[in-house]
Amino acid sequence: MKRILRRASLARGSTALATLFLLAGGISHASAEDVTTPVKGGTLIYATDREPTCLDPHVDGDMPQVFIAQQYTDSLVSQDKQGRIGPWLAKSWTISPDGKTYTFQLRDDVTFTNGEKFNAAALKANLDHIKNPATQSSTAGGYIQQYVSTDTPDEFTAVVHLSKPYAAFLEVLAQGFLGIQAPTALARDRNVNCESPIGSGPFKVVKWDRQSEIVLERNPDYNWAPPTADHQGPAYLDQVIWKFIPEPSVRYASLASGDVDVIESVPPESEAEAEQNPDLKLIVTDRPGNPTNGSLNITRAPFDDIRVREAFIRSADITSALDSVFFGRYRRAPGPLSGVTPFATADFQGLYDYDPDRANKLLDEAGWTERDSAGIRSKDGKKLTIHIPIGDFQGPADRSLWEQIQATAGQAGFDVQLETVGFSDWLDRDSRWDYDAIGAYWNTNTADVLRIVLSSEFIGAAGSGGYHQNASGFKDAEFDKTVAKALETQDEATRRELYHQAQKIVASNFLQVLTYPQSTRLGVYKTAHGVRLEPSLSVTTLYDAWVSK
Repeated sequence: MKRILRRASLARGSTALATLFLLAGGISHASAEDVTTPVKGGTLIYATDREPTCLDPHVDGDMPQVFIAQQYTDSLVSQDKQGRIGPWLAKSWTISPDGKTYTFQLRDDVTFTNGEKFNAAALKANLDHIKNPATQSSTAGGYIQQYVSTDTPDEFTAVVHLSKPYAAFLEVLAQGFLGIQAPTALARDRNVNCESPIGSGPFKVVKWDRQSEIVLERNPDYNWAPPTADHQGPAYLDQVIWKFIPEPSVRYASLASGDVDVIESVPPESEAEAEQNPDLKLIVTDRPGNPTNGSLNITRAPFDDIRVREAFIRSADITSALDSVFFGRYRRAPGPLSGVTPFATADFQGLYDYDPDRANKLLDEAGWTERDSAGIRSKDGKKLTIHIPIGDFQGPADRSLWEQIQATAGQAGFDVQLETVGFSDWLDRDSRWDYDAIGAYWNTNTADVLRIVLSSEFIGAAGSGGYHQNASGFKDAEFDKTVAKALETQDEATRRELYHQAQKIVASNFLQVLTYPQSTRLGVYKTAHGVRLEPSLSVTTLYDAWVSK
């Protein structure tokens, strides 16, 4: 998913006592008397902090889009909690020996909510739509750059051709960003499809009232859920009201009072209170991918000097900053891959440790030896100034986090300038490389994210906003070769070793100030049941959900 940080809150019946238990990558806080028999009917009210700019997940590709798309689209394949790929709209598949041709056998009983049939031609239309430059698909399009064409030898056989081997192909096909939509809907004007997309999923989009809510209704014909689901057939809920409540305290109060059934992005300051409330349950799980970070622009001074980059990273007391800003609820990222990402390692976390003595030593070695009365370093009469644009859309917590970094980096002699800008100005500065560090993250279920955010292949601007996926400007032939080789084999041990090498290269080049892994943080009121996170991106799915009210 694209790296623009747009979190409003983070940058952003039972009366029994609750129990706390571990989930994969997170926690869930559940009532001891949870009702277990699903009830059909009713409306679930879901409140989130961020409104999507487009409901079609193929266009651009930010997290609010995939959260809503997960409700009305299906994926070609599924992924379970162990990362294993399974069937969904595709019943089975084979991969050619050279890794460049995938032959999918498709289900023959799937229809879109407009009555159109899902078949090989529909799959071809979706892959072509994602790859089409006019779609401006920075996320899904970035994932399938290798896509060339699809042949349809019969109605339910699709032969997909790639330009080169791509071991992560099935993994990205499991994501909602590549959710399958009706071909006639995709053929409409881009803006029309953004407003009223059509999928084959358990719900259908009925209405979008901007700055207010999206209304979803049950698809009564749905009977092709993935094997990861808890039931088959139509969804239990009649309707979902997907509301936008950007103010964190208002969103949490709406949950605590029972006015909404589920909220996304539980404010960190409210999580401890929620854990003690027998009417509430927390679902908190890290997302895979490249963690939230500040990407250092190495295409210009001062971060073209690796010593200055390492010094800046070593001068940032991330653990203390996270504890202060997020009330001890957020963990420091273990490395350039979130800990729940396949092939992630914490072996190089020490290279990101807070070490002010080493920071000062490195800056002295780099020639930044002069200091003014405020302790700011300079070299040849030029201050050691770091320009960081902070989007006004990022929210107070992300700014507070950078203010903490600003303070500890200042002690080492950095003049850190946090410059508040609007969204369009933020995009403009990003596209012109007019920054020294810039907020970034990328959520995806594959270690191939390293290639997307750090290889020379992705230095060019992407998407409708023109932002850079490789925001550091890193160009390294060894790194490019390593991540490319990892896509040429399906052997797990070989991929693990190659991605270990890639993470070592990234860490030892000091390209990102790593802060915290992205996470999904849901609060669930006692009237809502069966709310789950789909495994590929830890995104909410309401297919198994039901209400008791």
